[in-house]
Amino acid sequence: MLKMVLEKSRYLVVIAVLACLAAALAAFGWGAFKAWHAVAFLFESGGKDPLGAIKLIELMDVFLIATALLIFAIGLHELFVEDIAMPGWLVIHSLHDLKAKLASVIVLVLAVNFLSHLAEWRDARETLEFGLAVAVVAAALIAFGHFGEKD
Repeated sequence: MLKMVLEKSRYLVVIAVLACLAAALAAFGWGAFKAWHAVAFLFESGGKDPLGAIKLIELMDVFLIATALLIFAIGLHELFVEDIAMPGWLVIHSLHDLKAKLASVIVLVLAVNFLSHLAEWRDARETLEFGLAVAVVAAALIAFGHFGEKD
């Protein structure tokens, strides 16, 4: 009986899948809302206000986070419930694959955040320290994806 309960308990992950899907949907919706406002701002300013570039960079950040949530939902479903017909780059075979894909999205989010920070340039030393911190975290995540334990 315990074996059957444990085998069926893998379906508990559906809770996380649904929660991630709901969060991804909300994030994509938020991104669409921000895109509408960014485009309106660009038209109103005639594209001359540098704040427009920052709005577009922040928009990419929202969509990257939404994509990470979607990838996590798909990966959990593939690992615990059943395979889904997905493009080859999105097929998840192990927990390491899922973590590596998420790490790569996090690196992109860090890069977008750094670009946003760079566009708002205020203090050279602060920007340098922020850039170094981003580089160290990104390097660690890339190393994890490349050298991490393969299942």
